[in-house]
Amino acid sequence: MATKSDYPPLFSLKGKVAVVTGGARNLGFAMACALAEAGANVVITSRTLKSARLAAASLVSRYGVNALGLALDQADYRGVAGVFAKAQRWQGKIDILVNNAGGNSPGPRNLLSRSPRDAEKLIQTNLAGVLHCSQQAARIMIPQRQGRIINIASIAGIVGRDRRLYRRNRMNEQAVDYAAAKAGVIGLTRDLAAVLAPEGINVNAISPGGFARDDLPKKFIREYSALTPLGRMGREDTDLAGAIVFLASPASAYITGHNLVVDGGFSIWR
Repeated sequence: MATKSDYPPLFSLKGKVAVVTGGARNLGFAMACALAEAGANVVITSRTLKSARLAAASLVSRYGVNALGLALDQADYRGVAGVFAKAQRWQGKIDILVNNAGGNSPGPRNLLSRSPRDAEKLIQTNLAGVLHCSQQAARIMIPQRQGRIINIASIAGIVGRDRRLYRRNRMNEQAVDYAAAKAGVIGLTRDLAAVLAPEGINVNAISPGGFARDDLPKKFIREYSALTPLGRMGREDTDLAGAIVFLASPASAYITGHNLVVDGGFSIWR
């Protein structure tokens, strides 16, 4: 990744305050790192306070910015309101919200064996939770007359997925309700952008494709890469950094309601 000095003024986030939900690990932490490298002070949330604080301490050590770790279950509306109040008191403002928290729920993911409770819980976290966080951020950003909300959706929200790829590799497939929630995030992004544009707030989404991790079967990585025009899966530490800094910075001042697909071309290839 780049250092703070590598960012030109148009991409600088110096003095900005960003909240990254689910920012303690994986893509969330990678995006928090990118924002910190660009100069932002960062609030990281996680379901566990310990994870959030460890990730925040890592940002302070690596990039010399201020960082705060807070526990958050974004499906709990009252809890969301409390966390955003704490985040605002910390530096007196919130300039950027990255709605990253979400993920799959436990239990069978096959359509015919999926339990209603698991499906509803996933949608509550991945879609309703994004709405809760966006609403609280808007309450803070509207009086400021500026702000950026960036929702992390998924290519699952724009294309159907071939489950055979997962079954061949004995992996848990994505649940249909996950795709429904992520498609909802994309729709939410567009209409929220329309609502908040007169208030000086830009709202955009990023839809990542598949990103390689150490716990993925090597055969799955090879097969997924073969289905991708650029011939590989995403790299967690670099491939979302430019997208997140771009949408958070003055460089994207005239962009709102957009879904930026970061998938190596996976969703365009038949």
